[in-house]
Amino acid sequence: MRIDILTIFPGMFSGPFEESIVKRAVEKGLVQIFLHDIRDYASDKHRTVDDYPFGGGQGMLMKPEPLFAAVEDVQGQAAERGPIVLLTPQGRLFDQEVAVELARQDRLIVICGHYEGVDARVHEHLATDEISIGDYVLSGGELAAMVVVDAVVRQIPGALGSPLSSGDDSFAQGLLEHPQYTRPAEFRGMSVPEVLLSGNHGEIARWRRRQSLLRTAQNRPDLLASAELTEEEKQWLLTNLSSQ
Repeated sequence: MRIDILTIFPGMFSGPFEESIVKRAVEKGLVQIFLHDIRDYASDKHRTVDDYPFGGGQGMLMKPEPLFAAVEDVQGQAAERGPIVLLTPQGRLFDQEVAVELARQDRLIVICGHYEGVDARVHEHLATDEISIGDYVLSGGELAAMVVVDAVVRQIPGALGSPLSSGDDSFAQGLLEHPQYTRPAEFRGMSVPEVLLSGNHGEIARWRRRQSLLRTAQNRPDLLASAELTEEEKQWLLTNLSSQ
């Protein structure tokens, strides 16, 4: 997979992409990540990428010319085609399902918005997808791009140490992940649940499923609306929630 990131702050990416899972995926040849400075595509000597909005208003907007020029040049650098993703508060909400969807692509071009936003012609005629990572304000799309790339790279086969790891993540099954424990079994008077030490894999799986349901109901009840629960699970959840 090839990921091209268009930004006015390419230096922000040096740390996150040089550590952990993303770094290992790059080293394995599973993904290529290229950073492109949008200022390199400005047409004036000052490398201007922003201007005042027509009609007045606060802040500055990213100009269309450098963004169109950047995308067109970057597209021609490889034969693969894929979505042109604009990171913007107006986009569809990024979640695990979207991460899996994007990971199936051969290529992504990611545009990091900045200032008060980008010229509307970028939304209407350049970007093929728009994504938001949440309902809050960031200084720019760079941090959002790091989140999206990390979540997408995790879904590429071979990126994680175990092929089953991503399937166990929170949200992978539409629910929050169950509590997890490691050695020692006893720490400062706090014990690991006995079922996890039993060696009974059927009971362990049942406990984990129930704990996942309980944690989701307590912390993200909205996720349960689309979860598939058996009648026994619904009754168990109702009983245990009422006893909290």
